[in-house]
Amino acid sequence: MRLLFRLLARLPLGLNHAVGAFLGRLVFAFPGRYRKRVLENLGRSGLAATPSDLKRLAWENAAEIGKGATELAWALFRPMDEVAATVVEGPGWGAVERLRAANCPIVFITPHLGGYDLAGRYLYTKLPLLAMYRPHKLFWLDQLLREGRNRGTAPDGTNVAPANLAGVRMVLKHLKRGGCTVLLPDQVPGEGDGEWVDFFGRPAYTMTLPARLQQATGAALVYCFAERLPRAGGYRIHFEVRDAPLPEDRREAARTVNEGIERIIRACPTQYLWGYNRYKHPAGAPLPPQGSSPQAG
Repeated sequence: MRLLFRLLARLPLGLNHAVGAFLGRLVFAFPGRYRKRVLENLGRSGLAATPSDLKRLAWENAAEIGKGATELAWALFRPMDEVAATVVEGPGWGAVERLRAANCPIVFITPHLGGYDLAGRYLYTKLPLLAMYRPHKLFWLDQLLREGRNRGTAPDGTNVAPANLAGVRMVLKHLKRGGCTVLLPDQVPGEGDGEWVDFFGRPAYTMTLPARLQQATGAALVYCFAERLPRAGGYRIHFEVRDAPLPEDRREAARTVNEGIERIIRACPTQYLWGYNRYKHPAGAPLPPQGSSPQAG
C-alpha cells in the first residue's frame, strides 16, 4: 500500500484524478452499503429534484470522491510548495489576513467537502496551525497518513493534537497564544461531546467543540473548503468569516454550525462525502429525537 501511495503521488495531478474518478465510479457501480448510503443521504438532502437528478449527482459524486481518495497521496507526498502552487485563494482570504493582522485566533470549519486534506496542507504554509487528529483504525494506514501529514510541517508530529481531552487542551492553549486550528465539524463526535440537531433536514449527532473553543478563547470562526476545479485545474479555497459569535446554548450553537456547513455544501454538492455515515448513533450517546432512525454503523 505504501508503494501505491508513492506511485499515486508521482502521477501528474490530471492523471491522478483520472485514476481516482475511474476507481470511484467502479466502487459506486457495485451494490453495497456505500452505494446505498450515498443514494440515501443525497436523495434525502433535497438537492435532487427528480430521480434523474439524483442519478446524475450521485454519478458525479462518485468520480469526485474517487479523486479525493487518490489526491490524498498527491497532497501528502508531493513537495509542499508544489501542493501550494495548485491553490487559488478564493473569496474571503482578505478577511482572514485582517484577522491574523489583529493576532486573532481562528477556528477553520472545514467539512468533508472538496480537497479537505489539501486545504489543511495549504493552511499550514500560511498560518500557525495545530489540528486535531483521530488515528485510523488500520495501524499501517495511520502510520502512512501521519508520515505524510508531518512532511514539510513538523517532522516530530507537533503539528497535530490527539482527538481526545488532552488534545482539546493543547488546541485551547494554542488558540490562546493567537494560533489557528482546523476542525472537521461533520465528523460524528463521541459520547457526551455532541447534540442532536438537523443536518439537511435529519437529526445528526453534531459536535459542540467549535462553540466551546470560541467561548474559551474568543477565536473567530471561518468556514473553509477547497473546491476541486475541473480538468485538474487546481483548487480554489473559499473562506467565509462568521462575524457574530455562536449562541451560548450548546444545541443552538451546533445547529448554527450545521446551517453554515449546509450553505457551503450547496455551493459544491457533488464534492461532498455523501457516503460518510453522518447519521449514525454513536455508542453511549443519548437517543436521537423521537421519530428519527439513525443509520446502521
